[in-house]
Amino acid sequence: MKLRQILLASCLVFASAPAFAESITMVPPPAVDQTATTKTETIVLAGGCFWGVQGVYQHLKGVTNAVSGYSGGKKETADYETVSSGTTGHAESVEVTFDPKVVSLGKILQVYFSVAHDPTELNRQGPDTGTQYRSAVFTTTEDQAKIVKAYIDQLDRAKAYSDPIVTKVSALDKFYPAEGYHQDYATIHPSQPYIAYYDIPKIEGLSKFFPQDYRAKPVLVSEAKASN
Repeated sequence: MKLRQILLASCLVFASAPAFAESITMVPPPAVDQTATTKTETIVLAGGCFWGVQGVYQHLKGVTNAVSGYSGGKKETADYETVSSGTTGHAESVEVTFDPKVVSLGKILQVYFSVAHDPTELNRQGPDTGTQYRSAVFTTTEDQAKIVKAYIDQLDRAKAYSDPIVTKVSALDKFYPAEGYHQDYATIHPSQPYIAYYDIPKIEGLSKFFPQDYRAKPVLVSEAKASN
């Protein structure tokens, strides 16, 4: 059983525990950002448990949808139990759809490298270990790939973190949405021990460090589907 599942089954242990935040390191925005465009874009971000990453981007202005899912492996093994074995090549990830007129790719990435996860942890994130929890960006355009790689180089040269960035960048092949019960999880289950202990602090970090970009009411997968 994964530690995440153990935490969910052990509510009393964490009922009185203080809020816990994984490493939050505010980093500068990218020196190179995308040019203005009116076309909606998507990018897929992996950074540990998809519950927390999805929760962060659902509260970021300009994001029109954030869907938890799996990237990096085959369709036949893109299910939660199989991916959790760490043998499928998938990463738990989030497909972020955003309006560049409201939020730039640079802001998406600054949030990713600042509050959504710790990009220096190799094949793990917080309490979760395995390649399915790796730090990875799956780009959907060549322009995105150039910007992400330039940003990682910028942060490494500036020694923004005490350890090197391990985030892998590759072109997106396929994204497979996760099972319905994983969608909007942080919003639906804010008092679950894992969410309260590991993921709510990330959302609070977005509110604290990016107040102009934070929205209190999250965009939910269920609502995004209804509007399409």
